[in-house]
Amino acid sequence: MKKRVLVGISGGVDSAVSVYLLQQQGYEVVGLYLKMHSDVNHQQNIAKIETLSRILNIEYHVEDVTDVFREEVYNYFVTSYKDGSTPNPCAMCNIKIKFGEFQKYLPKYKCDYLATGHYVRSDGQFLYKAKDTKKDQSYFMFGISKQILPKCIFPLGEYTKAEIKQIAAQIGLHDIAYDKESQDICFIPTNYIDILTQHFNTNLKGKVINTKKQVIGTHKGYMHYTIGQRKGFNLFRSHVPHYVIGIDSKTNKIIVGHKDQLAKKVIFLKQCNLFTDQKSFECEVKVRYKSDPIKALVKIDKTKACVFLSQPAYSIAKGQACVFYDNDKVLGGGWIRGAKK
Repeated sequence: MKKRVLVGISGGVDSAVSVYLLQQQGYEVVGLYLKMHSDVNHQQNIAKIETLSRILNIEYHVEDVTDVFREEVYNYFVTSYKDGSTPNPCAMCNIKIKFGEFQKYLPKYKCDYLATGHYVRSDGQFLYKAKDTKKDQSYFMFGISKQILPKCIFPLGEYTKAEIKQIAAQIGLHDIAYDKESQDICFIPTNYIDILTQHFNTNLKGKVINTKKQVIGTHKGYMHYTIGQRKGFNLFRSHVPHYVIGIDSKTNKIIVGHKDQLAKKVIFLKQCNLFTDQKSFECEVKVRYKSDPIKALVKIDKTKACVFLSQPAYSIAKGQACVFYDNDKVLGGGWIRGAKK
């Protein structure tokens, strides 16, 4: 009897080809489309899934998780900015929805495994970077449960995006093979300030101060800024570039300084998730998705961690993820709560 796999399908090329590759590996595939929020054309996506279902002969189901998504991802996003943090909604969505709520449907649809179209690899114990380093999504998946990894299958981990598009065209999925991809946060149609403005008055003019607490300029509202930002605020006089090095949400002030004041060598983390049992280890860390890896020593204390960098990192923002790597292997990671020189 074939093993049944519940595959997260979106109407896009990655999840569609995941279905095909799993069938080629001998699995019985069941598709699951999650309605997460209203800023998506669900009707259009489901029409594409209908085509996929017909071509590859799979059953599929639709589940509504909008309430959970709003609470765990959308509200987290909004309140993070209110608190002066820089959220990472894609990582949180993986934790709470795509590998949190999703796994709850395994018994309902009598499936043994779950699969997604993420570009990442796994051996059931650890996650690894994808073959296609430009599409690798391991950074956003540091927080998924270690217990669920043995049930996870990632069919795209050994392929490049170009190869996936070719496969889609070859099996008759021409309409989605070369669809334009969305690179932005799925529930933000324009920019994040438009979302925040629905909940707060984001345009509250405030003071720009330096590290000596001297007022040296003005800004248009602290939610418009993130750590490392160089533009968008006005200084009374300045002959050198200034960068945002701190945000005081309680007093609506932003703190600015020179680039060297952005440099940090110690990072403090909370809510760590680990795939290793080690409490102290050397590794490489990434402090943002696009940042270069930096060698570091990590010391774990329960769910917190202290990360000692071998060289300074810049633009360390509270609320972002710091992810630990041993070459391609993901050892874990945590949420940044602070940093110092």
